[in-house]
Amino acid sequence: MASWGLRPAAFLSLGLIFMVGMVCRFLSIQQSRGKVLPPPPLPAWSHQTPSPEAEELRALLLQLEWPAPPWTERAFHHSTSPQKSHYKLSHSQHNYTVGDTLLVRLEARDHSGQPKRYGGDFFRAKVHSPELKASVAGTVQDHSNGTYTLAFPLLWAGTVQVSVRLIHSSEAVALLRHIRHSQPSTVAFWGYYEKPGQPGPEERTECNVHPLPGLNCQYVDAGTGERWFCAQPEHLPCGALVHHSAGRYKEVVSKTESTFLGGAVTDQTVPGNVSVIRVLPGPQRMAHSPPHLCRPGLAPAHPPGFYYRDVWMSLECSSHTFPTPDLALDCLRGKIVHMIGDSTLRQWWEFLVAFIPSLKHLDLHVTYQSGPLLAVEPAQGLVLWWRAHGLPLRTLKTKVADLHYVANELNALGGGPDVVVVFTLWAHFTTFPVELYAHRLHRVRQAVAQLLARSPFTTVVLKTANTGYKSVYGSDWLSMQLDSILRAMFAGMPVAIVDAWAMTTCHYLPDNIHPGKVVVRNEVDAFLSYVCPKD
Repeated sequence: MASWGLRPAAFLSLGLIFMVGMVCRFLSIQQSRGKVLPPPPLPAWSHQTPSPEAEELRALLLQLEWPAPPWTERAFHHSTSPQKSHYKLSHSQHNYTVGDTLLVRLEARDHSGQPKRYGGDFFRAKVHSPELKASVAGTVQDHSNGTYTLAFPLLWAGTVQVSVRLIHSSEAVALLRHIRHSQPSTVAFWGYYEKPGQPGPEERTECNVHPLPGLNCQYVDAGTGERWFCAQPEHLPCGALVHHSAGRYKEVVSKTESTFLGGAVTDQTVPGNVSVIRVLPGPQRMAHSPPHLCRPGLAPAHPPGFYYRDVWMSLECSSHTFPTPDLALDCLRGKIVHMIGDSTLRQWWEFLVAFIPSLKHLDLHVTYQSGPLLAVEPAQGLVLWWRAHGLPLRTLKTKVADLHYVANELNALGGGPDVVVVFTLWAHFTTFPVELYAHRLHRVRQAVAQLLARSPFTTVVLKTANTGYKSVYGSDWLSMQLDSILRAMFAGMPVAIVDAWAMTTCHYLPDNIHPGKVVVRNEVDAFLSYVCPKD
């Protein structure tokens, strides 16, 4: 971690850690008692002019509003049942052709079979043709009365099937939202302290983005102002922090609450009576990619694309595939590629290293899970980096000095036409309030803007969140909310977006936070289409 500044463990006030909207998370430590005090009842900026960042956060929080009821102790049998809910065609057409929209009405029911009277359920839906390995995600309109309209674009000729899954009931969403708002974190980390220059036993203490009970060591990153806290070790000074690792998952739900997130009601198929639909060719047999090149700053399409014969067909730009190593290498010739993010982006690095035989991984003797990882192809002048983003990071034991914040990495790059930057930031933030995430993204956006200002021909690519989490610590609903903030933060900026959410939400492979190879291959093809656009 670059540029750490140490401050005394006991202090009067932390100041404003990050701007908050609906819930203020101003924390302070009382010097004489060394304990965490409760937050004040009003936001810190309530009686002063809000900063632009606070105003933006307020607007983002409004965008994240969800119609689920407030969380209270509810009887489980009143929650939405995937087995008792049901869908059917809104109205049947005699013929369907490519370009039409299929409309389906879904009625949510509880475990007693009674209709729900409010909305907020988190459904995912798609139409697909298994024999064609074709699929596209549908949209879900919540009418806030227990009924939903599902709309599916019909983009290829053939027989298609409807598939609807209840990811979380509205009650489960309310529980997730309650935990996110009421807990400063749902995971903890470990910090490892060693005596400088002398062998001896290390001390391990708990760490997090917020102060811990008792005396704390506070670490402030000089470049970004990000703060990190560890419980003060008993025998060693704060400056003796050397290593970091994932710690423990906190118990944040009761046994009763956990039933709302159990496997029997999470990510379950919803039955329906929509028969197989035959789609006729019409003017064209399949929707086609638009003619314009894949360039940064494109307006999003709805839907952004679909699968056909296991290939992602973009509806945003004229993307193409790179089926051979030579084609991929030709695209990346002379490029210096910096990948910064989590393990879902490391999958791209791993795919390219395995796909291009002449691309050689150089062992830098670091923790593989957090990097940095380096591969080179000297004959073609290709350098391929990946490194994990900074704290918070759930990883194996790794050196703190090797963990760099994304904004610092971007600010250290000169950029240029041969420089490609790819980043993603979301998976390790589902265990914290959204204010922390928005604050971190704000700094990253500033760094991206500065990089493009000094080197406008630098290619900057953003990988969105993907599906795969199914627990209180990393639900798809939590990921989707962060993904909404991520897209809003970079809307209108000249960055390319690889829509991993769209690519994972409708594929036939089971949901996995680390998607299968066929999905990763399509994500990498989309990435390379922005690096090497062509007609």
